[in-house]
Amino acid sequence: LYETNPLPEICGRICTHKCEDVCSVGINGDALSIRWLKRYIADQIDSSDYKEILNTQEIYKNDKKVALVGSGPASLSAAYYLSLLGYNCTKLEKAGGMMRYGIPSYRLPYDQIDKDIDYILSLGVNIEYNVNVDAKKFAELKDNFDVVYIGTGLHLGRSTGIPGTDHEHVFQSIDLLREITEGKEIMVPEKVVVIGGGNVAMDITRSMARLQMKKYGKVQVIATSLESEENMPADREEVVEAREEDAIVNPGWGPKSIEIVDGKIKGLHVVKCLSIFDEEGRFAPKFDDDNKNFFEADMVVESIGQGMDMSYLSDDLKEELKFGPRGRLDVNEYFQSSLDWLFVGGDMVQGPDVIHGIANGHKAAIGIDNLLNK
Repeated sequence: LYETNPLPEICGRICTHKCEDVCSVGINGDALSIRWLKRYIADQIDSSDYKEILNTQEIYKNDKKVALVGSGPASLSAAYYLSLLGYNCTKLEKAGGMMRYGIPSYRLPYDQIDKDIDYILSLGVNIEYNVNVDAKKFAELKDNFDVVYIGTGLHLGRSTGIPGTDHEHVFQSIDLLREITEGKEIMVPEKVVVIGGGNVAMDITRSMARLQMKKYGKVQVIATSLESEENMPADREEVVEAREEDAIVNPGWGPKSIEIVDGKIKGLHVVKCLSIFDEEGRFAPKFDDDNKNFFEADMVVESIGQGMDMSYLSDDLKEELKFGPRGRLDVNEYFQSSLDWLFVGGDMVQGPDVIHGIANGHKAAIGIDNLLNK
């Protein structure tokens, strides 16, 4: 298992398990439950036995240094494989990653995150917490390390930009999830509408439902998305479980405006979504403007995706880097950027998917090893 996946406890709980959709065994029955099997294997072994089982009691270190910016699965994966190869790895985190602050603990218990991470750290990975990597700090990393790897994820919420989104009671899901994890008191009104159809949208829908049940003894959360039910990007079980917690999931609607009366949100106006992409696969939603609906709300949460924050890259550095058509950094097959010393991975390269992050962190470790052994 650890040959290809150093985060089995995490993957065994939040992996999107797309491999099961194409599993050949599923042709004549149910597919192999790969995600659950990973979880079962890892759950059976105490972390104190890992080094003996995996034969990592002694790892001989070389004199090469690699800095890894970010706390997500890509950076952890790269750190794991580089450590096994003898490199001196230093991870820099600002305040914990999306796995800890962007995913509710009922989906991903923190002790299971710690189990995976603690083993990686035990291999000699140095970690610096609460480090704000700005352009000045990033320049220092370039000077003090042989290679820098960035996997800072997608931490900036995206807005629909419809009228009313500038109201103080319109929130980004990722911000609310972080505040809930930190134990901060957030606004919990009687009626909430969530815009979005992915797993993060279901996370905040269920989180708000639980807070409402605790405060009012009832749930009045509606989650809506452009996608029809069969095309929602959220895992099917997440949608089912949201409904089991009395949340309403009503997909297939496009947000048009947030109604505000006397400074207070009254609800969300929507129209039926007929299609999302055009014939060439470009995002170009079409609506039936005559088929309207209105979802009452005191608060609206946007959860339509996240963007990357690359403010730590100076303007001069950005001039030297190559970017793709969607604003993502161009990388080669080993996730090496157009600058030899800089590797990039995780959500900011391939989008939000834990298994992709782990895989490209592994591939980047191979690329870094190739570079430093020339």
